[in-house]
Amino acid sequence: MESDMIVFSGNANRDLAQKIVGFLDLKLGEARVDRFSDGETRVEIQDNVRGRDVFIVQPTSAPANDHIIESLVMIDACRRASAKRITMVCPYFGYARQERKSAPRTPITAKLIADLYTAAGIDRMLVMELHTSAIQGFFNIPVDHLFSKPIFGPYFEGRDNLLVVSPDAGGAERARAMAKYFGCGLAIVDKRRDRPNESDVMNVIGDVRDKDCLLIDDICDTAGSLCKAAEALMEKGAKSVSAAISHPVLSGPAVERIQNSALSELAVLDTIPLSRAARECPKITQLSVAELLAKAIRRIHTAGSISSLFV
Repeated sequence: MESDMIVFSGNANRDLAQKIVGFLDLKLGEARVDRFSDGETRVEIQDNVRGRDVFIVQPTSAPANDHIIESLVMIDACRRASAKRITMVCPYFGYARQERKSAPRTPITAKLIADLYTAAGIDRMLVMELHTSAIQGFFNIPVDHLFSKPIFGPYFEGRDNLLVVSPDAGGAERARAMAKYFGCGLAIVDKRRDRPNESDVMNVIGDVRDKDCLLIDDICDTAGSLCKAAEALMEKGAKSVSAAISHPVLSGPAVERIQNSALSELAVLDTIPLSRAARECPKITQLSVAELLAKAIRRIHTAGSISSLFV
């Protein structure tokens, strides 16, 4: 008898989806997700989903627009095939940095993406380490928000003289939660630009001398700010600097900057597939979020508690 739960994947991160269904003791649902000759997205769900609990695994990593459209079309296909419930599993929620009006006449794109998912017909959203928790309020459906602490915590646990550092003031809440886990102190790198087209001035708030500093953040894009923060910490007398970043966007010159930086290690999650250059970089270590996502999916399916995963 087929399970009443089924997991599908788009093309954004099939490796992660395969790991998730392995922990769930399921096989990945059969779905054709490709392109017509003119570039339009083509989706054909090849497994029966009528009356079943459907989970679609698809981060909105690069190319973000293509992967978002894939998600929307897959959602519509499952809804029209009479799925009982559709949960969008989005390990990396793209456009999350556009969550407010940063200047006149600019969009709040994160809200637009939330509206698109909801309009397509999802019943629930499962996300990992949002840029800001307030994005949950953009949805009028339940949103389960997972955190990276259960993965990064055990990996860095036991290191002597540890000090958690936020690379900017906006990430202090995330860094504070990790510092509480380790029972250690907290420092903040205050970044400011006095005039346009001038280098950032890095001021370190807190005593980092002779500490093994751990930078905590949600996204590493071009790695410019991260590498400058690591340099500033070393100049202030830090013994070493590592980083734990949830989503390795790593665009442009990011990998080269990391390789040439003061960072001793950058630990990232597999919410986004790494490029070949990133996989070959000796400073970058990728940890898997598959087991945590599988536990969350199982608890959503059985109406269990998600928050107990972080106790």
